Amino acid sequence: MIAPLLKRFEIREAVGAENFFLFGLTTEEVYARKAAGYDPGQYYNSNAELKEVLDGLASRRFSRGDIGLFRPLLDSLHTSDPYMLLADYQSYIECQDRISQVYLDQDRWTRMSILNTARMGKFSSDRAIREYCDEIWRARPVDVTLTDLSPEAQ
Repeated sequence: MIAPLLKRFEIREAVGAENFFLFGLTTEEVYARKAAGYDPGQYYNSNAELKEVLDGLASRRFSRGDIGLFRPLLDSLHTSDPYMLLADYQSYIECQDRISQVYLDQDRWTRMSILNTARMGKFSSDRAIREYCDEIWRARPVDVTLTDLSPEAQ
């Protein structure tokens, strides 16, 4: 779980904090809440909007009458919530509000979009795959000889 958090901050550093929307618990907060015995029910019971969303999924409203369709998801969120989604919910909503406000300022939004795009080269999939091969999987390249099977070559 730490690796994605580190990448998130790496991207934030590359594009600039002023061009990045950050939400959710910090690594330290995640560890502290898990150590204290994370209880997703605390967030469900204390946030009326979150409760309404989850209760809506539990009803037949979004499942064409299949009351069990979202049961595995809801059971996971209510009992363990391994990714601490309920803990991050309010922060996410507040971040979405900030995004909406920035979007209304089209000059600022355009500038942020251009800077984010221009500074993303470092985060290409080629680089990510190479790093995973080197640092995680310890995989090395293999030379492959391809045979030309085109009709012209035969």
